Amino acid sequence: MPQIFDRSSNALARMALVLTGLIVIALGYTLDQLQRSPWVTRQGQRADQPVPFSHKHHVQGLGLQCQYCHTTVEKSSYAGIPPTRTCMNCHAQIWTNAQLLEPVRNSWYTGQSIVWTKVHDLPDFVYFNHEIHVNKGIGCETCHGRVDEMPLMYEENTLQMEWCLNCHRNPAKNLRPTSEIYNMAWEEPADDRPVWCAAVPDQPGVPTAQSVRCTTTDPENNAAVQSSLKPLALFRPAALTAGSGANAAALSQDAGLSYAKFTSQDALGHFLLVHYNIRTPKDLTSCEVCHR
Repeated sequence: MPQIFDRSSNALARMALVLTGLIVIALGYTLDQLQRSPWVTRQGQRADQPVPFSHKHHVQGLGLQCQYCHTTVEKSSYAGIPPTRTCMNCHAQIWTNAQLLEPVRNSWYTGQSIVWTKVHDLPDFVYFNHEIHVNKGIGCETCHGRVDEMPLMYEENTLQMEWCLNCHRNPAKNLRPTSEIYNMAWEEPADDRPVWCAAVPDQPGVPTAQSVRCTTTDPENNAAVQSSLKPLALFRPAALTAGSGANAAALSQDAGLSYAKFTSQDALGHFLLVHYNIRTPKDLTSCEVCHR
């Protein structure tokens, strides 16, 4: 009886199986890269806005602080988009006839909000809380990039789950003193730019992150320490910032603290990790994290 298949059929079958496997692998790799690409994540893309607002001009050029516009970033899950009133605080007096700002003036006169395109837009199933991150030592620049150098706002990072988990698995690499949260130019400690930090006892009703004092000036010079610690008053409870006498007393206490010198981000981060009372990834496996 003659053979139905030629002897080469076995070789062709093996080649077909290998080729099919390679196609499946290539397709999987392509889809994986596609979902990480800017085409999906919109990383680096500058969205069209009703008004081409320049953070570089307002932050770096004019010196506006983040909190002036994003008023709820320290006390809410939502950083907040400034209302038209905030824009008009200045633009009722300057650039009053600029065509560029016509949408702002129209919003002010009609009472209709400006419809901005959200740049850092997380999926609806994701809950992100600005308050806890800001008050636990994560700077704006860590997630949003050098906003003070962006003429037009864009997404610096992918904001995908793996990017979030990469930080949560080792938060020490991104922690900084709370006095430097809004410092876009913050640089991690090094041999030529050490940071000194000291822990103070926790106070009732005060976030744990406010119980750490840090300075970039050698603490052995008490006068310099007191001067460098003044910006920390922004993060102190009202009782310590209500009057100059109380504030001066607090600075005096700071000068007597025992400071540790840090010349690497890893050492500083692990120090802050402990004193900020940030739970480790192992602690976060508990069911009560999500189911309260």
